[in-house]
Amino acid sequence: MPPSILVVSLIFLGISMLVSGVLKSKFNAYSQIRLASGMSGSQVAAKMLRDNGIYDVQIISVEGFMTDHYNPLTKTVNLSPDVYNGVSIASAAVAAHECGHAVQHATGYQWLTMRSKLVPAVQFSSGIVQWVLLAGILLINVFPSLLLAGIVLFAVTTLFSLITLPVEFDASKRALAWLNTARITTSQEYPKAKDALKWAAMTYLVAALASIATLIQYIMIFLGGNRNRD
Repeated sequence: MPPSILVVSLIFLGISMLVSGVLKSKFNAYSQIRLASGMSGSQVAAKMLRDNGIYDVQIISVEGFMTDHYNPLTKTVNLSPDVYNGVSIASAAVAAHECGHAVQHATGYQWLTMRSKLVPAVQFSSGIVQWVLLAGILLINVFPSLLLAGIVLFAVTTLFSLITLPVEFDASKRALAWLNTARITTSQEYPKAKDALKWAAMTYLVAALASIATLIQYIMIFLGGNRNRD
């Protein structure tokens, strides 16, 4: 890996670890604060789905810590045990956020649709992109098109990261609006739920910025190689 890309990777790795650390700290703190309503994450999810007229989405518990996600293919809201069974501010916020994705799916939210269509391309590119980029850098003077192909593959994952941003921010916006209007959270609990989701969104923002910065570095290497050949 070229030194410039290694430096960029290390910088964003450090930022990512810092944000993840803050997120885990926030989640642990807000997991200790019981909701005044006493509702569990699964109950919050069920109510949000019902309030939005969604009856064909299943809520299930999945193993792991912070493994919560919505699967549009199976129409399932997947909640980690701490969220599914939890009766805290954190569990309510996370459950509502994942249901926000279900609402996006049900209403045909364009950014979610675009992200779903990109999934096959991202799965393909992510499996080979690092090898193509490495080979492209090593062979840049004899086969520059290989590095260009790697850049195109990496651009697909970068595009996916960028499209993920409005999807995640909108899901949190929907979740917070519903938590407030449905009075799931009190006026004291709401700011904490908002803070938890803000830091969760920050992880996606850092990932997108890191991907953009790395993509630019690879493009600069490619352009530099072309200038050297000229």
